[in-house]
Amino acid sequence: MENIYLFMIIALAILAIADLVVGVSNDAVNFLNSAIGSKAISFKTIMIVASIGIAVGAIFSSGMMEVARKGIFNPHEFMFNEIMIIFMAVMITDILLLDFFNTVGMPTSTTVSIVFELLGASVAMALIKIAHQNGNFSDVVNYINTSKATSIIFGILLSVVVAFSIGAIVQWITRLLLSYNFLNKAKWVGAVFGGLALASITYFIFLKGIKGTAFASQELEMLGGMKISKFLEEKVLLIVSLSFVLWSLISYALMTFLKANIYKVIIAVGTFALALAFAGNDLVNFIGVPIAGYQSYNAWVSSGVAADAFSMGVLAEKVPTPTIMLVISGLVMVATLWFSSKAKKVTETEINLSREGEGKERFQPNFLSRGFVRSAIAMSQMSSFILPGSWQEKIEKQFEKPEVSTSKSKAKDLPAFDMVRAAINLTVAAALISLATSMKLPLSTTYVTFMVAMGTSLADRAWGSESAVYRVAGVLNVIGGWFFTAFIAFIAAGLIAYLINWNVSVMVPVLLLFAIVLLARNYISHRKSSAESKTEDSLTLSENSSIQGVIHESSKNIANVVKRGNKIYTNAINGLAKQDLVLLKKNKTQIIKLSNEVDELRDNIFYFIKNLDESSVGASNFYIHILGYLQDMVQSLEYITKVSHKHINNNHKKLKFNQIKELKEVDERFERLFTNVHNAFNTESFDQLSVILGRKSEITSLVTTKIQKQVERTRTEESSPKNTTLYFSLLLETKDLLNATMNLLEEYDQAHDASVAPATIKAEETKA
Repeated sequence: MENIYLFMIIALAILAIADLVVGVSNDAVNFLNSAIGSKAISFKTIMIVASIGIAVGAIFSSGMMEVARKGIFNPHEFMFNEIMIIFMAVMITDILLLDFFNTVGMPTSTTVSIVFELLGASVAMALIKIAHQNGNFSDVVNYINTSKATSIIFGILLSVVVAFSIGAIVQWITRLLLSYNFLNKAKWVGAVFGGLALASITYFIFLKGIKGTAFASQELEMLGGMKISKFLEEKVLLIVSLSFVLWSLISYALMTFLKANIYKVIIAVGTFALALAFAGNDLVNFIGVPIAGYQSYNAWVSSGVAADAFSMGVLAEKVPTPTIMLVISGLVMVATLWFSSKAKKVTETEINLSREGEGKERFQPNFLSRGFVRSAIAMSQMSSFILPGSWQEKIEKQFEKPEVSTSKSKAKDLPAFDMVRAAINLTVAAALISLATSMKLPLSTTYVTFMVAMGTSLADRAWGSESAVYRVAGVLNVIGGWFFTAFIAFIAAGLIAYLINWNVSVMVPVLLLFAIVLLARNYISHRKSSAESKTEDSLTLSENSSIQGVIHESSKNIANVVKRGNKIYTNAINGLAKQDLVLLKKNKTQIIKLSNEVDELRDNIFYFIKNLDESSVGASNFYIHILGYLQDMVQSLEYITKVSHKHINNNHKKLKFNQIKELKEVDERFERLFTNVHNAFNTESFDQLSVILGRKSEITSLVTTKIQKQVERTRTEESSPKNTTLYFSLLLETKDLLNATMNLLEEYDQAHDASVAPATIKAEETKA
């Protein structure tokens, strides 16, 4: 039986490395989003600073490992074999849960996941023990450290509300004082801001960095025999005040003599601080359980007692974590930070929700987000009645955002928010985490950093009337995901613990294999979707202001729509012919994606027209007509796709042989048309358009003939109303698709002739 426990220890070690990878991918958002979103410093510098912070924090994290050993359950109530089952259940659940959130690009809390996994597995194991002993199920509280578990849950819930509120208040006051013109303020203003921010961040570094190390327990005479860690926690006001004065002087010197941008300094130091805190505190979430398992195994082997008779009270003792394990963990975390594409995906979610201005919204509004926005508008209207008009004017002036010309720099190249907001995000998060630590209140760094970022976004008016319902919906989705994390972590860990206890030798390998298969599947799926997003014929926004420029720039979009439309049309016909529901379902997904991209092009019309000069108004008319025809084409394809899917999904009669044959003939003719159109636009051979337009009557005649044949069949032999309706719908919508395509070609042909003609005349005059 000893072999199975050795196997479990090896498995825990492997799971620890994998958990480090998925954990960093999820938590990188905590310390990267402010620096990346503000673009205050280069991405390479951000990564180097964060890597150093992680490496230092990992080495200082030894004292935090006790949470996994005795923070949630009472170890003396369990035997060695039961503890190993709990630890295996926790690690298998944790890696699958975090990888799921990484794959969908949603930030969640590794602290919450590990806490509720330990709680779920411990409760399941306790209930099993009580059932075997014919005890009372209310005795489960004897096995669980209820006071610690309750305080952790309370701290998590409290951190959500407090972080959002404090972030919003501090950002509003800061913006009121600094405005968006902060770089042109007097040097002393920047020095005071730098002093406050850096004082908060450095205190945070000392408190979070020193705690848990051997140095923290030392006593110094200059502190009156007080331990260093206790001095840091009790003398907060003294330390922060002295630090504020020192950093204010340093900030002023940097700005005066080195011409340094103090906001960039704050962002760099803040990024280092949060990276250090993440590694120092959250490392326990990834390797705490495997290390506790390893130490339990060593204690059991040394005892010589049977696995089901060896009490795990030894875990209640303070056992230092081997330094080599911390170093290896730090290296794995740094490597993951540099190479994980999922870390970038999770970071994008938070930056997208907090960015300035409009853009593509990932989340759809719901009744809750609409309700919150309406409430906020009502409160804003109430405040306008309370505050004097002169005050309101001054406040509005401070919140006026500088005009940025998107014609000179693309929106995607602009920062998501400015350096003031980035600095406040880092400073407030650091201050709140420091305060909670000094008061012995547990909280989630993910929850604090995310909610602070959302609070500052709200106060900074980043959520305008055009985007508020989408952003609030996104925040609610993320918060809902946190509660989902807790619930699923508890249930899944408990279930896996029950399955392992049922037969350890069989279920451990089976569950590990299951976990490996799921991780591999998610990895392949993520790689595939990433590759598709890079190679896919996605549509691009137009930024040219002349007709000639728009003609050439949008030709790629036309080629892409025609290419993808050709495939969608063919798949719809093939899906009907083969009654292939899977193909039709995939086809439906593709047309929705294409439709969303065309809608995004239409949403950009406002910015396109705003950037035009007086002599280029004709380009806007051309562009609007082109987008209108593209949307007509996509709507026809969408209708064809949906009715085809609906017919097969509802198990209606298969189309008759003649109907399928005729649809195939139409599809083949349309494929030639779409291929020719694609080639003409892809190579910008616009002279071919007149040739393609000349075949319009031929294709129209083909579709009309098929409609007439179906009319005759319906009068004589057709017996299925559903088939008849579907067939007519397909052919009539095909005619609409043809008309939209030909209208687009005519618009292009005329615009191209008009734009080329003046250039040709001018060339001939020059030659003469």
